[in-house]
Amino acid sequence: MRKGKYGSTPCSGSRRSREEQKASAAVSKRWVRSRQSENLGQQATNYNCYRLRAWEFVVGLGKGVAVCGILSFTFYRSMKIFLWMLPCAIAGPVLERRKRLEKRKKELAGQFKESMMVLASSLSAGYSIENALAASVEELAMLFGSEGMIVREFAYMVQQIRTNRSVERVLEDFAERSGLEDVQNFAEVFSVAKRSSGDLGGIMRHTAEIIRDKMQVREEILTMTASRQFEQKVMNMIPFFIVFYVESASPGFFGQMYGSGLGRMLMSGCLAVYLVSYILSKKILEIEV
Repeated sequence: MRKGKYGSTPCSGSRRSREEQKASAAVSKRWVRSRQSENLGQQATNYNCYRLRAWEFVVGLGKGVAVCGILSFTFYRSMKIFLWMLPCAIAGPVLERRKRLEKRKKELAGQFKESMMVLASSLSAGYSIENALAASVEELAMLFGSEGMIVREFAYMVQQIRTNRSVERVLEDFAERSGLEDVQNFAEVFSVAKRSSGDLGGIMRHTAEIIRDKMQVREEILTMTASRQFEQKVMNMIPFFIVFYVESASPGFFGQMYGSGLGRMLMSGCLAVYLVSYILSKKILEIEV
Protein backbone atom coordinates (compact mmCIF):
# COMPACT_ATOMS: atom_id res chain seq x y z
CA MET A 1 0.00 0.00 0.00
CA ARG A 2 2.77 2.44 0.84
CA LYS A 3 4.55 1.59 -2.38
CA GLY A 4 1.41 2.18 -4.35
CA LYS A 5 0.92 5.44 -2.52
CA TYR A 6 4.38 6.72 -3.39
CA GLY A 7 4.05 5.44 -6.95
CA SER A 8 0.91 7.46 -7.48
CA THR A 9 2.43 10.77 -6.36
CA PRO A 10 4.04 11.81 -9.68
CA CYS A 11 0.82 11.04 -11.56
CA SER A 12 -1.22 13.14 -9.16
CA GLY A 13 1.32 16.00 -9.45
CA SER A 14 1.28 15.93 -13.24
CA ARG A 15 -2.52 15.72 -13.21
CA ARG A 16 -2.68 18.71 -10.89
CA SER A 17 -0.33 20.73 -13.12
CA ARG A 18 -2.45 19.91 -16.19
CA GLU A 19 -5.56 20.99 -14.32
CA GLU A 20 -3.88 24.26 -13.35
CA GLN A 21 -2.86 24.89 -16.97
CA LYS A 22 -6.40 24.23 -18.15
CA ALA A 23 -7.78 26.52 -15.46
CA SER A 24 -5.39 29.34 -16.42
CA ALA A 25 -6.23 28.86 -20.11
CA ALA A 26 -9.94 29.01 -19.29
CA VAL A 27 -9.44 32.21 -17.31
CA SER A 28 -7.50 33.71 -20.22
CA LYS A 29 -10.27 32.79 -22.67
CA ARG A 30 -12.94 34.24 -20.38
CA TRP A 31 -10.92 37.45 -20.04
CA VAL A 32 -10.57 37.76 -23.82
CA ARG A 33 -14.28 37.12 -24.30
CA SER A 34 -15.13 39.78 -21.73
CA ARG A 35 -12.90 42.28 -23.50
CA GLN A 36 -14.49 41.35 -26.83
CA SER A 37 -18.00 41.80 -25.44
CA GLU A 38 -17.01 45.21 -24.13
CA ASN A 39 -15.68 46.13 -27.57
CA LEU A 40 -18.88 45.02 -29.32
CA GLY A 41 -20.70 48.06 -30.63
CA GLN A 42 -17.62 50.24 -30.35
CA GLN A 43 -16.08 51.59 -33.51
CA ALA A 44 -12.41 51.06 -34.13
CA THR A 45 -10.30 54.07 -33.22
CA ASN A 46 -8.87 56.11 -36.08
CA TYR A 47 -5.56 57.41 -34.77
CA ASN A 48 -5.25 59.88 -37.64
CA CYS A 49 -8.11 61.91 -36.16
CA TYR A 50 -8.54 63.45 -32.72
CA ARG A 51 -11.63 65.16 -31.38
CA LEU A 52 -10.89 67.72 -28.71
CA ARG A 53 -12.88 67.58 -25.50
CA ALA A 54 -14.59 70.75 -24.33
CA TRP A 55 -11.91 71.61 -21.76
CA GLU A 56 -9.13 70.84 -24.25
CA PHE A 57 -10.71 73.20 -26.77
CA VAL A 58 -10.97 75.90 -24.09
CA VAL A 59 -7.30 75.37 -23.15
CA GLY A 60 -6.20 75.67 -26.79
CA LEU A 61 -8.34 78.74 -27.35
CA GLY A 62 -6.99 80.34 -24.18
CA LYS A 63 -3.43 79.77 -25.38
CA GLY A 64 -4.28 81.36 -28.73
CA VAL A 65 -5.83 84.43 -27.07
CA ALA A 66 -2.83 84.75 -24.74
CA VAL A 67 -0.37 84.61 -27.65
CA CYS A 68 -2.36 87.24 -29.57
CA GLY A 69 -2.39 89.46 -26.49
CA ILE A 70 1.37 89.13 -25.90
CA LEU A 71 2.23 89.81 -29.56
CA SER A 72 -0.09 92.79 -29.87
CA PHE A 73 1.16 94.32 -26.60
CA THR A 74 4.86 93.72 -27.37
CA PHE A 75 4.95 94.83 -31.00
CA TYR A 76 2.06 97.31 -31.27
CA ARG A 77 0.77 98.27 -27.81
CA SER A 78 -2.68 98.71 -29.36
CA MET A 79 -6.09 97.29 -28.41
CA LYS A 80 -7.27 97.70 -31.99
CA ILE A 81 -4.44 95.49 -33.28
CA PHE A 82 -5.30 92.95 -30.59
CA LEU A 83 -8.91 92.81 -31.80
CA TRP A 84 -7.69 92.37 -35.38
CA MET A 85 -5.40 89.54 -34.32
CA LEU A 86 -8.05 87.87 -32.17
CA PRO A 87 -9.49 85.69 -35.00
CA CYS A 88 -6.04 84.10 -35.28
CA ALA A 89 -6.61 82.65 -31.80
CA ILE A 90 -8.60 79.85 -33.46
CA ALA A 91 -5.20 78.42 -34.41
CA GLY A 92 -4.76 77.57 -30.73
CA PRO A 93 -7.24 74.64 -30.70
CA VAL A 94 -5.84 73.45 -34.05
CA LEU A 95 -2.30 73.31 -32.64
CA GLU A 96 -3.57 71.74 -29.41
CA ARG A 97 -5.29 69.02 -31.42
CA ARG A 98 -2.12 68.36 -33.44
CA LYS A 99 -0.01 68.14 -30.28
CA ARG A 100 -2.34 65.66 -28.60
CA LEU A 101 -2.62 63.63 -31.80
CA GLU A 102 1.16 63.29 -32.05
CA LYS A 103 1.39 62.40 -28.36
CA ARG A 104 -1.20 59.63 -28.79
CA LYS A 105 0.62 58.24 -31.83
CA LYS A 106 3.93 58.18 -29.94
CA GLU A 107 2.27 56.30 -27.07
CA LEU A 108 0.73 53.83 -29.52
CA ALA A 109 4.11 53.30 -31.22
CA GLY A 110 5.74 52.48 -27.88
CA GLN A 111 3.01 50.01 -26.98
CA PHE A 112 3.17 48.44 -30.43
CA LYS A 113 6.89 47.79 -29.99
CA GLU A 114 6.24 45.85 -26.78
CA SER A 115 3.34 43.98 -28.36
CA MET A 116 5.62 42.69 -31.13
CA MET A 117 7.92 41.09 -28.55
CA VAL A 118 4.98 39.44 -26.77
CA LEU A 119 3.49 38.24 -30.06
CA ALA A 120 6.84 36.87 -31.25
CA SER A 121 7.26 34.86 -28.03
CA SER A 122 3.77 33.38 -28.44
CA LEU A 123 4.52 32.37 -32.03
CA SER A 124 7.82 30.82 -30.96
CA ALA A 125 5.90 28.73 -28.40
CA GLY A 126 4.00 27.09 -31.26
CA TYR A 127 0.77 29.12 -31.30
CA SER A 128 -0.89 30.00 -34.57
CA ILE A 129 -1.14 33.70 -35.34
CA GLU A 130 -4.85 33.71 -34.39
CA ASN A 131 -4.23 32.08 -31.01
CA ALA A 132 -1.07 34.16 -30.46
CA LEU A 133 -3.10 37.36 -30.78
CA ALA A 134 -5.65 36.08 -28.26
CA ALA A 135 -2.94 34.92 -25.85
CA SER A 136 -1.12 38.26 -26.09
CA VAL A 137 -4.11 40.29 -24.90
CA GLU A 138 -3.79 39.23 -21.26
CA GLU A 139 -0.01 39.77 -21.17
CA LEU A 140 -0.38 43.22 -22.71
CA ALA A 141 -3.10 44.07 -20.20
CA MET A 142 -0.63 43.35 -17.40
CA LEU A 143 1.81 45.81 -19.01
CA PHE A 144 -0.49 48.65 -20.07
CA GLY A 145 -3.72 48.03 -18.21
CA SER A 146 -7.03 46.84 -19.59
CA GLU A 147 -7.67 50.25 -21.18
CA GLY A 148 -4.32 50.45 -22.98
CA MET A 149 -4.59 51.35 -26.64
CA ILE A 150 -2.76 48.27 -27.90
CA VAL A 151 -4.81 46.03 -25.56
CA ARG A 152 -8.06 47.36 -27.03
CA GLU A 153 -6.66 46.98 -30.55
CA PHE A 154 -5.59 43.37 -30.01
CA ALA A 155 -8.96 42.50 -28.46
CA TYR A 156 -10.67 44.16 -31.41
CA MET A 157 -8.50 42.21 -33.87
CA VAL A 158 -9.31 38.93 -32.13
CA GLN A 159 -12.99 39.80 -32.33
CA GLN A 160 -12.70 40.53 -36.06
CA ILE A 161 -10.82 37.28 -36.70
CA ARG A 162 -13.57 35.35 -34.87
CA THR A 163 -16.03 36.85 -37.39
CA ASN A 164 -14.11 35.14 -40.23
CA ARG A 165 -12.03 38.12 -41.33
CA SER A 166 -8.54 37.23 -42.49
CA VAL A 167 -5.57 38.14 -40.31
CA GLU A 168 -3.95 40.01 -43.19
CA ARG A 169 -7.02 42.21 -43.69
CA VAL A 170 -7.32 42.90 -39.96
CA LEU A 171 -3.66 43.96 -39.73
CA GLU A 172 -3.97 46.13 -42.84
CA ASP A 173 -6.99 47.84 -41.30
CA PHE A 174 -5.06 48.49 -38.08
CA ALA A 175 -2.07 49.83 -40.06
CA GLU A 176 -4.33 52.19 -41.99
CA ARG A 177 -6.03 53.48 -38.85
CA SER A 178 -2.81 53.86 -36.85
CA GLY A 179 -1.02 56.03 -39.40
CA LEU A 180 2.31 54.62 -38.16
CA GLU A 181 4.98 53.64 -40.65
CA ASP A 182 6.19 50.78 -38.43
CA VAL A 183 2.72 49.20 -38.29
CA GLN A 184 2.27 49.56 -42.05
CA ASN A 185 5.64 47.93 -42.72
CA PHE A 186 4.80 45.10 -40.34
CA ALA A 187 1.43 44.47 -42.02
CA GLU A 188 3.10 44.30 -45.43
CA VAL A 189 5.87 41.96 -44.22
CA PHE A 190 3.36 39.73 -42.44
CA SER A 191 1.15 39.51 -45.54
CA VAL A 192 4.09 38.43 -47.71
CA ALA A 193 5.34 35.93 -45.08
CA LYS A 194 1.87 34.40 -44.65
CA ARG A 195 1.45 33.89 -48.41
CA SER A 196 4.92 32.38 -48.75
CA SER A 197 4.51 30.18 -45.63
CA GLY A 198 7.59 31.72 -44.02
CA ASP A 199 8.81 31.46 -40.43
CA LEU A 200 6.35 33.83 -38.75
CA GLY A 201 8.06 33.59 -35.36
CA GLY A 202 11.46 34.50 -36.79
CA ILE A 203 9.98 37.27 -38.93
CA MET A 204 8.14 38.72 -35.94
CA ARG A 205 11.27 38.68 -33.80
CA HIS A 206 13.29 40.33 -36.58
CA THR A 207 10.59 42.96 -37.14
CA ALA A 208 10.33 43.65 -33.40
CA GLU A 209 14.11 44.09 -33.18
CA ILE A 210 14.09 46.54 -36.09
CA ILE A 211 11.25 48.56 -34.56
CA ARG A 212 12.97 48.53 -31.16
CA ASP A 213 16.29 49.70 -32.63
CA LYS A 214 14.51 52.43 -34.57
CA MET A 215 12.72 53.69 -31.47
CA GLN A 216 15.94 53.58 -29.45
CA VAL A 217 17.62 55.75 -32.08
CA ARG A 218 14.68 58.16 -31.90
CA GLU A 219 14.91 58.29 -28.10
CA GLU A 220 18.67 58.91 -28.26
CA ILE A 221 18.11 61.78 -30.69
CA LEU A 222 15.48 63.28 -28.38
CA THR A 223 17.90 62.97 -25.45
CA MET A 224 20.72 64.61 -27.39
CA THR A 225 18.50 67.48 -28.58
CA ALA A 226 16.67 67.98 -25.26
CA SER A 227 19.05 70.76 -24.19
CA ARG A 228 18.73 72.43 -27.61
CA GLN A 229 14.96 72.29 -27.39
CA PHE A 230 15.08 73.96 -23.99
CA GLU A 231 17.42 76.63 -25.36
CA GLN A 232 15.03 77.17 -28.25
CA LYS A 233 12.13 77.75 -25.83
CA VAL A 234 14.23 80.22 -23.82
CA MET A 235 15.32 82.08 -26.96
CA ASN A 236 11.68 82.37 -28.04
CA MET A 237 10.89 84.27 -24.85
CA ILE A 238 13.98 86.52 -24.77
CA PRO A 239 12.61 89.26 -27.14
CA PHE A 240 9.57 89.73 -24.90
CA PHE A 241 11.70 89.89 -21.75
CA ILE A 242 13.98 92.47 -23.37
CA VAL A 243 11.04 94.70 -24.36
CA PHE A 244 9.39 94.39 -20.95
CA TYR A 245 12.66 95.07 -19.13
CA VAL A 246 13.52 98.17 -21.19
CA GLU A 247 9.96 99.49 -20.91
CA SER A 248 9.92 99.02 -17.14
CA ALA A 249 13.41 100.51 -16.69
CA SER A 250 12.87 103.47 -19.07
CA PRO A 251 9.17 104.20 -19.55
CA GLY A 252 8.45 105.78 -22.93
CA PHE A 253 11.68 104.51 -24.50
CA PHE A 254 9.72 102.76 -27.29
CA GLY A 255 7.17 105.56 -27.62
CA GLN A 256 8.22 106.47 -31.16
CA MET A 257 8.08 102.84 -32.24
CA TYR A 258 4.43 102.57 -31.18
CA GLY A 259 3.23 106.09 -32.04
CA SER A 260 4.57 106.71 -35.57
CA GLY A 261 3.85 105.00 -38.88
CA LEU A 262 7.52 104.25 -39.52
CA GLY A 263 7.86 102.74 -36.05
CA ARG A 264 4.85 100.47 -36.61
CA MET A 265 6.36 99.33 -39.91
CA LEU A 266 9.63 98.47 -38.17
CA MET A 267 7.82 96.60 -35.42
CA SER A 268 5.82 94.69 -38.04
CA GLY A 269 9.12 93.72 -39.69
CA CYS A 270 10.46 92.57 -36.32
CA LEU A 271 7.33 90.48 -35.77
CA ALA A 272 7.74 88.86 -39.20
CA VAL A 273 11.41 88.05 -38.49
CA TYR A 274 10.47 86.61 -35.10
CA LEU A 275 7.78 84.35 -36.58
CA VAL A 276 10.10 83.10 -39.33
CA SER A 277 12.83 82.39 -36.77
CA TYR A 278 10.37 80.51 -34.57
CA ILE A 279 9.21 78.30 -37.45
CA LEU A 280 12.78 77.60 -38.60
CA SER A 281 13.91 76.63 -35.10
CA LYS A 282 10.99 74.18 -34.81
CA LYS A 283 11.82 72.63 -38.18
CA ILE A 284 15.51 72.28 -37.37
CA LEU A 285 14.81 70.32 -34.16
CA GLU A 286 12.24 68.02 -35.78
CA ILE A 287 14.47 65.09 -36.78
CA GLU A 288 12.69 62.17 -38.43
CA VAL A 289 14.07 58.65 -38.08
